[in-house]
Amino acid sequence: MPTQGWRFSHPMERIIMSDHKDYFVHSHALCETSQIGKGTRVWAFTHLLPGAKIGEDCNICDHVFIENDVVVGDRVTIKCGVQLWDGVSIGDDVFIGPNATFTNDRFPRSKVYPESFDRTVIGKGASLGANCTILPGITIGENAMVGAGAVVTRSVPANVTVVGNPAKILQRKDKDHSQV
Repeated sequence: MPTQGWRFSHPMERIIMSDHKDYFVHSHALCETSQIGKGTRVWAFTHLLPGAKIGEDCNICDHVFIENDVVVGDRVTIKCGVQLWDGVSIGDDVFIGPNATFTNDRFPRSKVYPESFDRTVIGKGASLGANCTILPGITIGENAMVGAGAVVTRSVPANVTVVGNPAKILQRKDKDHSQV
């Protein structure tokens, strides 16, 4: 097949920036909110509902869904396949690993919509490993680490690492992240 006259370009050349100069939204993302901080990047196949609030310098990877009543702090990384449901609040400098799962209804039933949702709070500097599950109404303390695949059924104190199902404290750390 002749290639004369064809132009082979880098795939990034096809990405269309949003109309906003302060942040980037991939052309294949559905961004219904205007509350996005400066320097934030929203990648392909992500859906942000109108009420979502996203901080500055965040990186929201492919296939992420964020509902209306969600607040995401500054410098947060949300990896692929994460859904943040109504009632979730993410602090600054948080890392959320791929396919981390949040729930917001302890007793879900089809066609029954609760009047309100338990608040789930992820503290500043926390890290959530891949495929972990966070039940509703949980608080993850500042600088806490949730291991990959952990199932968090109760709140986690600051500066600890939890692993397992149900998640249990593996180690405690001081503010400098040294093991205690």
